[in-house]
Amino acid sequence: MSYSLTLYDADATDEQRRQAEQRFRRALEDTLGDESLVVPVYTAYLRIVAVYGDSPAPDSLTEAERTIFDQWQAAEAAALAATFGPHRYMGDAMYEIRG
Repeated sequence: MSYSLTLYDADATDEQRRQAEQRFRRALEDTLGDESLVVPVYTAYLRIVAVYGDSPAPDSLTEAERTIFDQWQAAEAAALAATFGPHRYMGDAMYEIRG
């Protein structure tokens, strides 16, 4: 399943943004294991956050929900570090993924 990824950074040139998007995409796919997993894992993560919030209590999630939640957070952290460096805060990153 292919997907589109858009990073938003007002200070980046088009070429810098394109390269950053490639690094972000590669890190997501490497962490999750395959391109086809990005959209389903992200979609499931968004549903979990919609129900339980950004920082759900571990015992409030099923084992499957906890697995998805942890997988996405690990993939997002790897993508942010690969794109912006290890000291970039997640709240500073603006991105959009569409399946």
